[in-house]
Amino acid sequence: MNSPAADVLRLLTVRGETLAVAESLTGGLVAAEITAVPGASKAFRGSVTAYATELKHDLLGVDATLLAQRGAVDPQVAAQMAVGVRKALGADWGLATTGVAGPEPQDGKPVGTVFVAVDGPFGADSGSAGGGKVEALRLNGDRAEIRMESVRSVLALLLTELASEQSGNEPAQDTEQNGGF
Repeated sequence: MNSPAADVLRLLTVRGETLAVAESLTGGLVAAEITAVPGASKAFRGSVTAYATELKHDLLGVDATLLAQRGAVDPQVAAQMAVGVRKALGADWGLATTGVAGPEPQDGKPVGTVFVAVDGPFGADSGSAGGGKVEALRLNGDRAEIRMESVRSVLALLLTELASEQSGNEPAQDTEQNGGF
């Protein structure tokens, strides 16, 4: 299987690192994409689908004042979700998705406004402020297309981070031992 999720899991497994996911608008689709890959349990710790705004605070530690002032569709909310799920589930890397899939605008944000975030064990020279990265997206399409593109985008963001951190000293992959991906 050659997919972004398979590539993410291969790199994490080779590095001996783990992943946790916090989802809002994607409603579990990121976790489903990851767990569709055989051997995902070698690197995937789990996920939190915090669809309701108060759960972003209660389960992921997103600042309540931030949520009250800006709503759930905000780059800082995405960043805090990634940090929160990483801590809550004890993972090396945290991913997060938040946004508006439609059909109606939310918190004054138009349909297609999405923020994806990654938090991880960034090195001092990674150029990441505060240890995480957030990407703002303006997506077109219907609800299903926006949600699927959000999944692709958050996995691509993590792949970019993993590739940029790769030192070249990773051991050779033994596909049989690493779950066949």
